[in-house]
Amino acid sequence: MSNPLLTFWAHRNRREEEERRARRARLLAAAASANRASATIFLILRRMRAPLIVLIVIFSISVLGLALIPGQDAEGRPWDMGFFDAIYVMSYTATTIGFGEIPYPFTYNQRMWLTISIYLTVVGWAYAIGSLLGLVQDRAFRSALALQRFTRKVARLSEPFVLIAGYGRAGELLGHSMDALGRRVVVLDRDAERIDELELESYHGDVPGLAADARDPGHLGVAGLDHPCCEAVVALTDDDEANLAVVMTTALLRPDLRVIARATTHVIAERMRVFGAPSVVNPFDLFGDHVRLALRAPASYQLLTWLESGPGAALPARGAPPRSGRWVICGYGRLGRELTADLRAEGIDVTVIDPSPHDDVDDVVVAGGYESGVLAAVGLEEAVGFVAGTDNDITNLSLVETARRTNPALFLAARQNRPSSAPLFAAMELDALLVPTEEVAHEVYAQLSTPLLWRFLREMPALGDAWAADLVDRLTDVCGQHLQALWKVRLNEREAPALMPWLASGQARLGDLLRNPEDRGEPLHAVPLLLLRRDDAALAPDPDCVLAPGDELLLAGWPAARRALEITLVVDAVREYVVSGRRVPSGWLWGTLSRPAPDADEERVGARSTR
Repeated sequence: MSNPLLTFWAHRNRREEEERRARRARLLAAAASANRASATIFLILRRMRAPLIVLIVIFSISVLGLALIPGQDAEGRPWDMGFFDAIYVMSYTATTIGFGEIPYPFTYNQRMWLTISIYLTVVGWAYAIGSLLGLVQDRAFRSALALQRFTRKVARLSEPFVLIAGYGRAGELLGHSMDALGRRVVVLDRDAERIDELELESYHGDVPGLAADARDPGHLGVAGLDHPCCEAVVALTDDDEANLAVVMTTALLRPDLRVIARATTHVIAERMRVFGAPSVVNPFDLFGDHVRLALRAPASYQLLTWLESGPGAALPARGAPPRSGRWVICGYGRLGRELTADLRAEGIDVTVIDPSPHDDVDDVVVAGGYESGVLAAVGLEEAVGFVAGTDNDITNLSLVETARRTNPALFLAARQNRPSSAPLFAAMELDALLVPTEEVAHEVYAQLSTPLLWRFLREMPALGDAWAADLVDRLTDVCGQHLQALWKVRLNEREAPALMPWLASGQARLGDLLRNPEDRGEPLHAVPLLLLRRDDAALAPDPDCVLAPGDELLLAGWPAARRALEITLVVDAVREYVVSGRRVPSGWLWGTLSRPAPDADEERVGARSTR
């Protein structure tokens, strides 16, 4: 039998060796990325080697000639120009400054040599400047400069940031949502035009962007994958394989980072989940889940979409999709498959129209097109819902208009594929619209903005539609028709030092905390959405809820309410007024002046004690 102590130390040493190897691999990858960013510019500058050599040779020969050709001083005696004087004369001559013949007037031989040198330097400068202009216009040179500038920007980041791979419509929406929360982002995208548009975007802070392929681990390293301030990686490209490569690279080089990736097929999603535990967002699966939620609880779906849209979003209309009757879905692609399965799971009859036959679904009408005759043949006049789910926006728009004319009472839903088609779909006034990029952006925002919001959205549907409708009314009473700020509060020593004695007393009520510090008779314009205590979460807690040290709160309300609450958390005098209504001095001088004077008896007692 082996020694248990030796076995323990062997396992420990093995683990430490594995950790050292992993760290070494990550450091080597980071070093390779950094060297690539810094060495590219020098490799490209090699193209200036020949022009520089020509200039140096011309300058050297000209200086040597001036130093060897004899001259005369002011009195006509022979005089040889030194190398320093020759270098000085050629410097201002070659740069067209022209200080004249110094220190003495030149002889005819010197002037002849200087004339030849002038023409030689003109040829050399023309060659060098032409090569430089060609280099500046070279695409590889501009890419190298952009890479070096991008590397410097990322290296200077000193606050947490999110690395976004793919700056399409979803990446743009997510970037602006993170910027509204005061969070920094770094962007990678293969399309150089999208990166150039970053300069025109209205971001509060500078957003580093690089036109590069996110599948290359070196590009991810340059973008800050190994940066200590990188807090999450989001893969939002329109290529599932590229998103898989980002998930794989992050899992192998930075397994401690949070990863959120877009995937449009279940096969890719399963391959992603092999590498750690990434959060995979499928916009078509997500839309199907939202449709099921809208069927069961319209108010819950309204609340979910409002909070996922982020601050500034308008309150969406509360729809009422029909729960009984037959639906017609045109297009059995990625959206059609998910939506058909979800609707049939709710007990709804579904008819599918698609040009190709499918053995994995019943009741499919195989039609080469979506003409009005085909729609009439499937009984669209007796249907209650219609979905135009093809991957062509023009086809979807024509389908919606045909279905509306056939049956004006239909619940109409459609899929929008291109952002440029947004005005056309808005003019259609649809009951439900799927924009895959927006679905992904809203879902990723809910996960990244704060874990409390993500947990609230996951647990909220279980509380029922009436509860959600009441919370929507409370939010609209406080925020109006547009969502205001969303923020998190930790009741600990670091973020709420003024509350610690009050929380320890066991009498700290949530309603007392959410009072106006200027007039405690008025509540703050804020609605508590979630109270997290260890692993237990209470949604929309009651004002009489007793708070405890370590609790976390998710609040929605006006930014002014957030600032007022922050004062209550850190100033003892403000906390005392909010809780008890007593105004106490907050400074040492005012506290000393407002302290009551001792009476005569207290003074006599004090005098005896001193004796």
